[in-house]
Amino acid sequence: MRPEPNKILVVDDDRISRQFITEILKSDYRIILASDADKAMERAIKHQPDLILLDIVMPRVDGFELFKTIKKHPLIMHIPIIFLTALTLESEEEAGLAMGAVDYITKPLRAPIVQARVKNHIQLINQRKQLELLAVQDPLTGIPNRRRFDVALDAEWRRCKRDQSPLSLAMIDVDNFKAYNDSYGHAAGDSALRAIAHALSSCVRRAPDICARFGGEEFALILPDTTAESLATISENCRHAVEALEIRHAGNALSDRITVSVGGATTIPSDEIGPDDLLKRSDEMLYIAKQQGRNKVSVTV
Repeated sequence: MRPEPNKILVVDDDRISRQFITEILKSDYRIILASDADKAMERAIKHQPDLILLDIVMPRVDGFELFKTIKKHPLIMHIPIIFLTALTLESEEEAGLAMGAVDYITKPLRAPIVQARVKNHIQLINQRKQLELLAVQDPLTGIPNRRRFDVALDAEWRRCKRDQSPLSLAMIDVDNFKAYNDSYGHAAGDSALRAIAHALSSCVRRAPDICARFGGEEFALILPDTTAESLATISENCRHAVEALEIRHAGNALSDRITVSVGGATTIPSDEIGPDDLLKRSDEMLYIAKQQGRNKVSVTV
């Protein structure tokens, strides 16, 4: 599948300039246009472009003022900005770069220059995105890692506390996984973990839900706005999804295939407890599921 093209917001009051930039860039990028500051802010927030090309000389609100407004807005302050201008004074260029612009392109615009500079910055942006993804992605399974889990749990805890909505957490452990590695080898173990990660991820489909590799053969689910009853249902779905993989495991005492045990807990966050308490309760429920004979689900409120 071809990846989505990078998005570029072009902010320029001159229609001819907007058309020119669109023509020379549209084959490689998705171009979003704005003719003034108000439209620029609205479309930047809505579309979250990867790069903004911003004209300096515009009526009412010039590019420098709009730049300052963008950099104060938490949703779009991270977006790199290239200034476009007919101004040729070095002092103007210095002012733009000093404010934090990543580049400066003078008018009249020349297609090779615009294309080359945009390409260079988009490559840097994509490299940074890839590094950011690797920092929060488990390299074996491709799902979020423990670091991403910790950040998400903290964020959802604060949001659910503010909204006084339930937050559920499930801990999932592969039963007798050491015996599986000993019998079938670590390559087979890695393959099994990838399949399990995919199966578990398929059980959580809402945007805020997180399925992460917690460590080793342990996984975790963060389920905001989820009641204990829904947690129990999702946990059972996870258990069935892994069992349905039918990965043979002769060393599993209670089954001839790989299974998982699931422990979960639900709470409405408050000042009296913290996310670590929810994690601890979920871990205790996982221990109970193991004690009950594995391939079990144990949840609590």
